[in-house]
Order: sequence, then structure tokens, then C-alpha cells
Amino acid sequence: MIKQKLVELLTQAANAAQQQGKLPSVVLPQVTVEHPQNPEYGDYASSLPLKLARATSLKPLAIAETIAELMAPTPEIDTIKVAPPGFINFTLKNDWLSKQVDEVLKADDAYGNVDLGQGSRVQVEFVSVNPTGPLHVGHGRGAILGSTLANVLTATGYSVEKEYYINDAGSQIGAFARSLYVRYQQGLGASVEMPSDGYLGGYMIDLAKEIIAEEGDRFLALPEPEAVLKLGKLGLDEMIKQIKVDLELLEVTFDVWFSEQSLYDNGQYQRAMSFLRDGGYIGDREGASWFISTALGEDKDNVVVRGDGSPTYFAADIAYHYNKFIERKFDRVINIWGADHQGHVSRMKAVVTALGIAPERLQVIISQLVTLRRGNELVRVSKRSGDIITLREVVDEVGVDACRFFFLSRSADSQMDFDLELAKKQSADNPVYYVQYAHARIASILRLAKEREIDFRDGNVSLLTTEPELSLIRKMLLLPEIIEMVASILEPHHLAYYAQDLATIFHSFYTQCRVVSDDEILTRARLKLVAAARLVLAKTLNLMGMTAPETM
Repeated sequence: MIKQKLVELLTQAANAAQQQGKLPSVVLPQVTVEHPQNPEYGDYASSLPLKLARATSLKPLAIAETIAELMAPTPEIDTIKVAPPGFINFTLKNDWLSKQVDEVLKADDAYGNVDLGQGSRVQVEFVSVNPTGPLHVGHGRGAILGSTLANVLTATGYSVEKEYYINDAGSQIGAFARSLYVRYQQGLGASVEMPSDGYLGGYMIDLAKEIIAEEGDRFLALPEPEAVLKLGKLGLDEMIKQIKVDLELLEVTFDVWFSEQSLYDNGQYQRAMSFLRDGGYIGDREGASWFISTALGEDKDNVVVRGDGSPTYFAADIAYHYNKFIERKFDRVINIWGADHQGHVSRMKAVVTALGIAPERLQVIISQLVTLRRGNELVRVSKRSGDIITLREVVDEVGVDACRFFFLSRSADSQMDFDLELAKKQSADNPVYYVQYAHARIASILRLAKEREIDFRDGNVSLLTTEPELSLIRKMLLLPEIIEMVASILEPHHLAYYAQDLATIFHSFYTQCRVVSDDEILTRARLKLVAAARLVLAKTLNLMGMTAPETM
């Protein structure tokens, strides 16, 4: 990757300047290379001289000139220029750029992959919704963030495990079972009232009807506690099944479905509590057991076992992360949580520290709220049910690709508006249509070449010298950088931005450069470029879990 090579060359030149006495022997700051906003300044730029100026008390422009003079020549770089107030700017050689078309085609599906993770084990846990109701739109955002991150981390050399944590223990599951028992009785003609903590959604009535159709009234003959328990288990299994179906519609799958209840059944909860108690992080007072968070910098301690002996949700999370780090030994854990879990992050970092794990090995992404709109109109309830708008309804209306792209189009920490009408438009206004149309247009060009029996495998890429051609190549060469950045900072929305930029530059190239023309030699060269662009765009769409259509 050229960006990394420039970092190495800058570092070598700065070290050489220090060894020759042209720069003071200070510790070099982190050497970074960026893309200038103004392309007139070149393809890459470094602000290293500005950083060194603070440590050396020298003028940054003089530092820049010293480093630039000592940079070794390289086949990729055409010019190295110094610019005020102290930047070093690099412009790539046109002939080197054109040769990269062959390199992209040679790499094929592996193009863009980088070995950042070197096989280290990463768990990505996402969605993990209580199985007490259907998935809604907000859950879909977390699902697509998680699955896309998993794709990118895999492409960057990590061994990735995707996990859904099933909250199948605790008070909410009890309330779900009691609610279902009431709906079951009502479905069989009984006059009973829903409990105060009951689940009132219409899906509970539908669920009860399904059970009645399959099981009849046999649960009425059982003692209530036994009937509630058995109905709850049936209902829970059905809800999990529905959640799996909804997620698979979105092309989201998991390697592991982890049961919260198993933490208690398999002794992991007890082992985790004993581990922390032995370390002095669990204390008893006021009739309860507390995790002593204040010993780790938190502003308050947190209850883990209530006065009645029942564990809190926090206790279950402690046991779960004990299992992840201590028992399953993941090198890194990435949790994607909803906005309502923001306050939970710092205390989980404290837990990880108490377990003897470096807290940076736990990374938490907070997925903010999603607002549905139809143009300027806010959509609050489902037209179909008059209830919450389910994820499945949105997928049915706008399609999988639109859902995935729109959810990825904003950073996770930003609240977002999802315009259902825009997502269905077949025009350049719709970014999904715009990006996929670029791929379909490329596919059309290549079909034409096949129909005319044009073999472009020996196309001479050195003929690709015009600005539209070189701009397209420059954009294609950014994919490895984008993939590495997304894997490093865990922000998959950069893929959506890149896809739109690449599509824009391709459409511009297509407008300015006739690909299949009477000039057979140039036609073969441009067909090579088009084939490489197709590969890069398809790889980007694939990482986002989207299709790359041949026709539209």
C-alpha cells in the first residue's frame, strides 16, 4: 500500500536527517500521510515537519525541505514538493498509476485485503435483542453495522466470530411467559387480564393463536406455574426463530447464539463472581452484593445480587464477559449496543479491568436511534398493524440492499433519518440506485465487449493517460486504505461514502471516455480499466453485504 510506503520513506528520511546532524535528535512523532483536500497539492501530504517544529523549535518549512531532500527515489512518486507552512506533498507517476490496473485485476477478489489482524481472535457481538418481541428498525441498524464490521475485519486478517447473546433469563422473560399465558387463555375464551408488566403488542396475540393451532388447549389442564413455564419456552423458541428469519432476510447470520441462561446452568456466573470476590471487587452491604466500581475510578458502586438473592442484569453481563475473555480467550471483543446502553459502557470497562484484562480490549459501539420518514412526513406506526414498525416491514418495502446501504450511510454515533420514499426511488437521488447502477453499467459494457468478441486480456494499460482514466484509477487504489481504516477505527460508514465517490468518478469517466470504439487498441486498454473498476466496486458492495447487479 503506497500510503504505508510513504510513511516508511518519511521516517527513514527524518532519521537520516538526525544522524547527519541536520535535525536535532528528538523522538519522532507519529508519522502520518493524508490525502490533501485540494488535488492541486498532490495525491498525498504529510504534516510531519509541523509536528517536529514544536519539538525542535525550528521553522517547519526548513524541516520540510531537509526531509524532502533526503527522501529516497521510488518508482511510484513523480514529484515531492514542500508547501507552506510546512507540508510535504507527493504526486504519483501517471505510468505507475496506469500499471496498477493490471495489479488490481491480478489480485482479483483479494484486492483491498490487508493483513492487519494477523489471525488474532475477535468476537463481534451485536443485535442481542431480548427475544420478547419482533425486531424493529433500530435493531436493524445494529445488525448491519455488526455484519459489515465482521466482513471488514475478516478481510483484514482477523479471525472473527459473530455472536448473538440471547437474553433468555431474568424478569423480562418471566413477564413474557405470563403475558403469553394470558393471551393463550383469552384465545380459548377465558376472561383474564394482562399483568401490569405484560407485553401488549399484537404479536403476542398472533403467537398465542399459533400455539393454540399446534397444541390445542392442553396447557389449561396444567397448574398455572407449569403452564407459564412451558408456554414461555415455546414462545421464546418461536420468537428466536422469527428473529433469525428476519436477520437472514437482511443477509445477517451468526456463528454463535449464546444463551444467558447457560451462564447459570454451566457455572460461569458463579466462577465470575468468585473471581471478582477473591480479587476484592465484590462486597456485601445493605443486604445486597455490590461490584466495587469506585475502586476502579467509577463514581458509584453497582448491585450485582439483590437482597432476594437474584442476580441483576449487570451480574449476567459480568459473567458473560468473564466467559468471553477468561474462558473463551478472545483477543478483542467488540460489542454493538443500542443508545439506551450508553451509560453501561464505563462500568463494563471497569469490570474488564477487574478481570485483569486491558480495558482497551473491550470496544463498544453505540448505535444511535433511527427515525423513519416518508419525505417530510414522520412515520410513527405501522400501517399494517397500527403497532410498532418492524424491521421486516421496512425490508419488505424497500429491499435488503437499500436497508443495508441506508443504515451504513451515517456514523453509528449519529442519529439518522431513514427516508422510505427515497430508498425506493430509481434515480440518481437515491444513493443505493446510483451506486448499483454504476456496477450494472460496467457489466453492460463488458457484455458488449463479449458480444463483439473483444479479448482485452492483453490490453496495454500504458495508454490510460487522460485525467478521467487516471482519476478512476486513483479512486480504485484507495480501497485498501478504506478497508484498513474501517477495521482500525470501526466506522463502516466510510465504505458507503467510498462507494458513492467511486460511482461518481466512474459515471464521469463513462461520460468523457468512450470505452468501446473504433480504436481497437485503446478499447482493449479501457476495457481492462472498466473490468478493474467492476472488481473494486463489487468488492465494496460485497463488504457492505449488498448485491452487485448485472442489470437494472
